[in-house]
Amino acid sequence: MSTNTKTNAFRLSVMTLAIMNITAVVSLRGLATEAIYGLASAFYYLFAAIVFLIPTAMVAAELAAMFANKQGGVFRWVGEAFGARVGFLAIWLQWIQSTIWYPTVLTFGAVSIAFIGMDQSADEVLASNRLFTLVVVLAIYWVATFISLKGLGWVGKVSKWGGIIGTIIPAALLILLAIVYLAVGGTNNLNMKESFFPDLTNFNNLVLASSIFLFYAGMEMMGIHVMDVDNPKRNYPRAIIIGSLVTVLIFILGTFSLGIVVPAKEISLTQTLLIGFDNYFNYLKVSWMGPIIAIALVFGVLAGVLTWVAGPSKGIFAVGRAGYLPPFFQKTNNNGVQRNILLVQGVIVTILGLLFVVMPSVQSFYQILSQLTVLLYLIMYMLMFSSAIVLRYKLPQMERPFRLGAKGNGLIWILAGLGFCGSLLAFVLSFIPPSQISVGSNVVWYAVLIIGAVIFVGIPFIIYAMRKPSWKAADADFEKFEWEK
Repeated sequence: MSTNTKTNAFRLSVMTLAIMNITAVVSLRGLATEAIYGLASAFYYLFAAIVFLIPTAMVAAELAAMFANKQGGVFRWVGEAFGARVGFLAIWLQWIQSTIWYPTVLTFGAVSIAFIGMDQSADEVLASNRLFTLVVVLAIYWVATFISLKGLGWVGKVSKWGGIIGTIIPAALLILLAIVYLAVGGTNNLNMKESFFPDLTNFNNLVLASSIFLFYAGMEMMGIHVMDVDNPKRNYPRAIIIGSLVTVLIFILGTFSLGIVVPAKEISLTQTLLIGFDNYFNYLKVSWMGPIIAIALVFGVLAGVLTWVAGPSKGIFAVGRAGYLPPFFQKTNNNGVQRNILLVQGVIVTILGLLFVVMPSVQSFYQILSQLTVLLYLIMYMLMFSSAIVLRYKLPQMERPFRLGAKGNGLIWILAGLGFCGSLLAFVLSFIPPSQISVGSNVVWYAVLIIGAVIFVGIPFIIYAMRKPSWKAADADFEKFEWEK
C-alpha cells in the first residue's frame, strides 16, 4: 500500500498529535525523584529532553514512516539493520522492561490508596508497610490483567478518562496550588540560591537523575502516527516540538511545586507527591480534597497499567506468530487477546513483587526496579538509534516519506548519535547506587541489576536459538525483511 492511499483517511492535527505525545509520556509519579535536586532539576529535564526526548521522537518517526505498511515496530527497524536475532532482542526488551515497570508504578498506586484516609501520619505509616504495598500491587495488577483479557473496549475507555482525571488535571492542580500557596504567604522550601547547574563531578548525584530518561520513554510509540498528519515533513516536527515543550514544562513546574511545599530532606520517592498535595490542602484549609486527589491518582495508575498491559505484549505476540515464540505464547482467548503472554507477564510481576522480602524498604524496592527498567529500555534505545544510522547506508534507496535532513546523512548522525550517547551515559550511571536514599546492601543492589540485566538480555538469544519452523503460525502474514528478499 502506498502512502497516497491515506489521503482521504482521518488526519491528525498538529495540536491533536502534540496532546497525544503529552498524555503518552507524562506521568506524575516520578516528580519526587527529581524534586530532591531542587532548582537543578530543571537542568536535568532540559538536558534529557535535548539528548533523548527529541532525538527519540524524530528518529522513530523516520523509521516508522519507512516501514509504515509492515508489521514489527522496533523488531522490524533493528532487524533490518542488524538481523532478526538482534531485532528479537529489541522487541523483547521493549516488552520485558514494561513488565518490570509494573511493580514500580503500582507501588505508587498503593501509596495513593494509603493516602485516601484523612490522617496523614497514619497514611504515611500504611504507605511504608511492605505487606500492604505488596498486596495492593498484586491485586491491582491482576485486576488490570483480567480486564485486559476481556478485550480493548473497556481498556480504551478507562485509559482515556484515566489520563485526563489521573494525570492532566492533578498536574494542573499541583502547579495552581503552588502559585496560590506562594501568593498567600506560604513558606518556599526551595533553595532559591542554588545553582541551575548541578555538581556534575559527583557521580552519585547523577544516579537518580539518570532515571529521568525513563520519564521521556515511550515517545517512539508516537512514530506510528507520522503518516497520519498532513505534510508530515513540516507538521510532525512541529507537533513533537510543541508536545516536548509542554511535557518539559509540566515536569519542571510540577517538580518545583513539590519542592516548594516539601523540604528536600523529607522527600520520599514514593510518598512525596501525596504528601505535597496534603500539605497544600491543609495550608489552604481544604484538607477534604486530599482523599479525592488520591482516588484520582489511583485511577490514573490503573489507566496507565491497563494501556501498557495490553500494549507491548501485542507487539511481541505479532512477532511470536511469525515463528519467534513457541506456540504456547501464541494462544489467544475468545476475545482474540494474547492470553498466555499476559499470564506469563503476570507471573513475572508476582515474582518481582516478592523482592519486598529482601529489600530494606518500599522506597529501595521502588528505586532498584526503576533502575533495572531503565537499563533494559536504554539497551533497546541504543539499538534503535544505531539502526537508524546503519539503515541510511544499508537501504539508501528505500523511500523515506519522513526524512531527517533533505540531503545527506548529517542530521541523522547528529540526532541519532546524540540519542545514543545520551542513552549510553544514562545506562552507565544507572549502575551507581544513589547517595540520596538507602538501598540496603550494595551487594544486593549490584546483584539485582547485573544479574537481572544479564538474565533478561540472555533469554531472547536462547529462545531465538531454540526456534523451530513449526513455531510459525499457519495464518501469519509477517513480511520478510529486505535482506531476505
